[in-house]
Amino acid sequence: MTEAAPPVYRVTAYNTAANSENKMHDEAFARRLGFGGGLVPGVDVYAYMTHLPVERWGRAWLERGTAECRFLKPLYGGDAVTVTGISRGEGLEIAVEARREVCAMGTAALPAEATAPPALAEFPADAQRRTRPPADETSLAVGTWLGIEPLAMTEELAAKYLSDERETLPLYAAEGLIHPVVVPRLCNFALNRNVALGPWMHVGSRIRHFTAARVGDVLTVRAKVTANYERKGHLFVDLDALIVANDERPIARADHISIYRPRQLAAA
Repeated sequence: MTEAAPPVYRVTAYNTAANSENKMHDEAFARRLGFGGGLVPGVDVYAYMTHLPVERWGRAWLERGTAECRFLKPLYGGDAVTVTGISRGEGLEIAVEARREVCAMGTAALPAEATAPPALAEFPADAQRRTRPPADETSLAVGTWLGIEPLAMTEELAAKYLSDERETLPLYAAEGLIHPVVVPRLCNFALNRNVALGPWMHVGSRIRHFTAARVGDVLTVRAKVTANYERKGHLFVDLDALIVANDERPIARADHISIYRPRQLAAA
């Protein structure tokens, strides 16, 4: 019997942050650092990766699935992107390719049983800071809690996420669900709405879903800094973040890894 070909998803990359304050996404600035153009945000690369597990497992993956992603090389706006999933046991190994090179790797799985979310008391609610101190070893010290102002998941915002990610699956609109890009995006908000960042990069995440976010939910993130360290000239910060709907329903938990001061800045 011929083995079935692995699922493939093709999408044209779109830089959703070209006009953001993070200049890593700006064409001219990124080229000065040696990149081929403005970087497509890591959260959007992750969004492309989620197409395959949602296509395979549907809503169940949004309610109890797991994922891990690591970004290896940049994607640029307009890149022709191929996302491939290879079955490994009960899960998928996912690769993102563009320009004939692997730009991201990851995994996705659907556990047989749901995992109970952590108690909300373990993740105390902490509103966004009134001011944003510079990102450094003090403002992002291990043990620091970060939060955001509540974000309402309106129909308009839900539709924008689908449009920005070029998502073609009908499940989200049909069932009033929010695209899972919201999980790492809110983790990014925990950083950039609490400290003043220069050019920075989200480089990977590990995510476990507890339930699907829905249109009408009001989402917050409760994030704790778990590590702040230097590696190969980069300064990294790791977060343990819980996404919560309506102050009562855990949506997902993420280990979120970012470079908050790239070594390229020192060399520029």
